[in-house]
Amino acid sequence: MHAQAGGNAGLFTTIGLFYRSEEVVVERISMRKIREVLRLKFDAGLSVRKIAASLRISSGSAGNYLHRFNACGLTWPTSLSDAELERCLFPPVPTAPSDQRPMPDWAWAHAELRRPGVTLALLWQEYRLAHPQGFQYSWFCEHYRLWAAKVDVVMRQEHRAGEKLFVDYAGQTVPIIDRRTGEIRQAQIFVAVLGASSYTFAEATWSQKLPDWLGSHARCFAFFGGTAQILVPDNLRSGVTKAHRYEPDINPSYRDLAEHYGVAVLPARSRKPKDKAKVEVGVQVVERWILAVLRNRQFFSLGELNTAIGLLLDRLNQKPFKKLPGSRRSAFETLDQPVLQALPEHPYVYAEWKKVRVHIDYHVEVDGHFYSVPYQLVKHQLEVRLTAQTVECFHANQRVASHLRSQHKGRHTTHTEHMPKSHREHAEWTPQRLIRWAEQTGPNTAGVITYILKRRIHPQHGFRACLGILRLSKQHGEARLEAAASVRWHWAHAATKASSRSCAKGWNACRWPSKTCRCCPTSTSTCVARATTTDLKKELRNATESNARQATNLAPARHDQVAGRTTRNA
Repeated sequence: MHAQAGGNAGLFTTIGLFYRSEEVVVERISMRKIREVLRLKFDAGLSVRKIAASLRISSGSAGNYLHRFNACGLTWPTSLSDAELERCLFPPVPTAPSDQRPMPDWAWAHAELRRPGVTLALLWQEYRLAHPQGFQYSWFCEHYRLWAAKVDVVMRQEHRAGEKLFVDYAGQTVPIIDRRTGEIRQAQIFVAVLGASSYTFAEATWSQKLPDWLGSHARCFAFFGGTAQILVPDNLRSGVTKAHRYEPDINPSYRDLAEHYGVAVLPARSRKPKDKAKVEVGVQVVERWILAVLRNRQFFSLGELNTAIGLLLDRLNQKPFKKLPGSRRSAFETLDQPVLQALPEHPYVYAEWKKVRVHIDYHVEVDGHFYSVPYQLVKHQLEVRLTAQTVECFHANQRVASHLRSQHKGRHTTHTEHMPKSHREHAEWTPQRLIRWAEQTGPNTAGVITYILKRRIHPQHGFRACLGILRLSKQHGEARLEAAASVRWHWAHAATKASSRSCAKGWNACRWPSKTCRCCPTSTSTCVARATTTDLKKELRNATESNARQATNLAPARHDQVAGRTTRNA
């Protein structure tokens, strides 16, 4: 590159200290957008300028992030977290003094950019080769744009084949009549136009809301048989959450669709109709050659209207151009169709995104149902992706939980691996597990445990009593526990209402011949169940009597009773 000093022609001039006041400090974009820069480069294959235009950032910033990524020796896709990737891309570096660094010749650079294949990245690399201590790429690009903004340039848009697809809604609507009620609803008209061939797609939907907006895109791509590299929508709410001249926020669901189809989203600037002049003309053509033709017809369903639109749309695309040879259809087959990106193997699944906060019980609420996430994320904010079948939770762009979607309001879906250890151990206790444990001691013990659990309205309320009974086998042995359980099991079958006196009698009534005794092999004639310890008898008696009392308390109140309590006779 050339340089100028003391009146000689060239690229650079010396900057004085006064220029410091004009320097622009560019704020670093979010890691989400940096990942989008990498995706558009390595997955979509876009140039630096197209990536910058899609994300509304400077070409210098986009090129800088790509340069840093390559310098780190990383490969895409990367498994690094946002924090790890940030440390790799932005290590602390010493800065050189800027008061005597050479100033590029912007007029020469502007002329060079018109040459094929020349980019700001190339010019900056040549600049740094001549002056290693010169300005950084982001500064170079930013100040070139400041210089170029002062030059009055009239630009005629040139659309490359397969590059851009312009989408918008028509201003006109079409009335649809409900046959049963006579109610009239206005159908919205979605229009999409390919930049190079002007090949047009149009359809009617009930609204411009997100499901209809994304559904129209999916049907549009199927109609074309492929996708363009860039989508150019208007700034409607379904496509752009927050409009901004440089960094618009793309709706998360719309971004999800773009990632599925491998396209970039380049929203038109607010109040800049020339940014989407192609679809503005396409909307006008659809209104004149389709909607105007249908103005006197009555439609009673959305399907009927779309059938009529489809017939006229085919006629429109085959209509010859006035000043050019061929038609939209022939231009599409020649220009756009051969270079469109292939459709994904799997169809697009509509998904919505929401931001939620994790409750202290490590669950998040989605449409009235509660889904578990790792307990370490309590009180953190997560992003939730909702489809018709699944609920996926993301933290720092990493999926941390996935559930089948449930329509039961107020209920919980919990994965045990999301629980703390103490909660997980408690959740492992179930009635079936307690019964299986009791069966290892004997059928009578299993019978008592089953009896206790079934007599409870909620089986969990009997867990403590069952665990107390089963743990007695460690102190007194399984044989004695089974013998005592036999007495209580027969007593429990005899009556559900019992008193302490009948309980004591039941304990004294159990006898076995000595040859079959399982708890006292040394006994010569009989084995009395009361030979077991007082704790064993008390545990079994309390367990069965509490269930009997509960059954009595649940009986309906009679004239001489208070609900849940019997009246004692004097």
